[in-house]
Amino acid sequence: MTSISIIGSGKMSAAIVEVAARAGARIQIIRRSTASSSGERPDVTYGAIGDELTGDLVVLAVPYAAYPSILEQYRERLSDKVVIDISNPIDFTTYDELKVPADSSTAAELAKQLPEGAAVVKAFNVNLGDTLTAGTNGTTPTTVLFAGDYAEAKIAVAALIEASGLRAVDVGPLSRARELEAMGFLQIVLAAIGKTSYESGFTLLP
Repeated sequence: MTSISIIGSGKMSAAIVEVAARAGARIQIIRRSTASSSGERPDVTYGAIGDELTGDLVVLAVPYAAYPSILEQYRERLSDKVVIDISNPIDFTTYDELKVPADSSTAAELAKQLPEGAAVVKAFNVNLGDTLTAGTNGTTPTTVLFAGDYAEAKIAVAALIEASGLRAVDVGPLSRARELEAMGFLQIVLAAIGKTSYESGFTLLP
C-alpha cells in the first residue's frame, strides 16, 4: 500500500488528502501543532513539524517561501523519499512574475538542496484544489501533469494519481517543471482577475 506524508494543512493539503484517500493510501499530515482541530479525519495520522515522516511519498504542501524552514527540519530525512513539489512561486503582491531564476524552477532549486537518494517530482501545481477534490474538471476526469528525472519516483506518483481516478500525464524530465510553473502561474492569474473560477482549471483532452 502506498504511504504519503503531507507537510502542510491548507486547502491543497486537504485536496491531496482526498486524492490519497481515494487511492487507498496510508496518510500522514504534518502541521505546526499536534493540537486537535475540527475536521480531523479518522483515516489520517497527524503529527507536528519535526516528527518522523512515515510516507514513502512526501508532499510539500506549503508556500515556496516556507521551504527553507522545512528543509532545516527534514533535509537529511528526505533521503530515499519521493518528494513532491506542488508550489507555484508567484509574487502575490504584483502577480507579474515567478520568484525563481528564469532558467530554473522551484523543483530544480529544491533538488539541488536535497541529499543523494531523494527524488523530486513536480506535480499538482497546475491543479486547483477543487478539481482534485471533485476528481473532475468540467466534464472530464482531472488531469495531473508531472515531471521528474527518476523513473521509479514518477511511476509511484502516477500510480497514486491513477488509483484515485484521476488522469496522470508524464511531461518529461524535471527541467519541464519550469513550463509547469508557468502554466500554474497563468491559471492562478486568470482566476485572480475573474477570467476563470477557482473551481475550474486547465484540462488535457485525450
